[in-house]
Amino acid sequence: MNGTDGTYGVDGSDPEGAVRAWRGLADGSVLLDGFHAIKHALRFEARVPLALTSDRAAVLALADDLAPDVRDALDGLLVQVEDERLRALVPRLHPTAVAALAVRPSRTANLAVLGRLPRTAPVVVLDDPRNLGNAGAVIRLAAGFGATGVVTTGTLDPWHPTVVRGGAGLHFATAVERMEVAELPPGPVFALDAEGEDIRGLKLPDDAVLAFGSERSGLSAELRDRADHLVSLPMRPQVSSYNLATSVGMALFHWSAGRPPGPEA
Repeated sequence: MNGTDGTYGVDGSDPEGAVRAWRGLADGSVLLDGFHAIKHALRFEARVPLALTSDRAAVLALADDLAPDVRDALDGLLVQVEDERLRALVPRLHPTAVAALAVRPSRTANLAVLGRLPRTAPVVVLDDPRNLGNAGAVIRLAAGFGATGVVTTGTLDPWHPTVVRGGAGLHFATAVERMEVAELPPGPVFALDAEGEDIRGLKLPDDAVLAFGSERSGLSAELRDRADHLVSLPMRPQVSSYNLATSVGMALFHWSAGRPPGPEA
């Protein structure tokens, strides 16, 4: 079933063969659960060997309405299987009733992107994050702002299926990796901290490393020691904190607002 180009050709008229192929590919692949995750992965050139749905016509109609640019690619990928079989493979199936498997980008390639200088956009660092949904939301934000990548420290897997679902498949639009604090990409580290300098008085450089502490305990001592600047977000007195994704969005907006407008900015 493995083609000469490294892809997997699956006969759309053979649902049983598609289910067998899914089981063979599932370990080590990235689960794309739902139409929007698949749409974004295809737009950013993910390698997607197989997509299953219980309603092929409905998924293609969604593509016609929402993403005609990937309609042909989906048409070539989609295999229709019984709903019960699909839910056995993907227990928390997205309401759009479609799922796919993608090849995870190589760590070597992602580290090369993260470590390359000069950079045209910051790297976001989540220091020991704990909430999978928050991590996914941050990756979605980073992709939207064109950040170079998102790095997590600690034990959370940034490619966990729940994170990928929260990121709507936009892991493929930016470099996403887990690293140790000592291995962080080069560039000045701006760590967000309530006691830091007000971010509104600063211009964040394109090669900035923007670091955000854990939802539970804030910045680790190791990350704080690594920081070149401690910066804070504006916050009304007696309000203790923002949601992690909100904080990242505010910092990235501040960075982007300091750049000249235009498609190449």
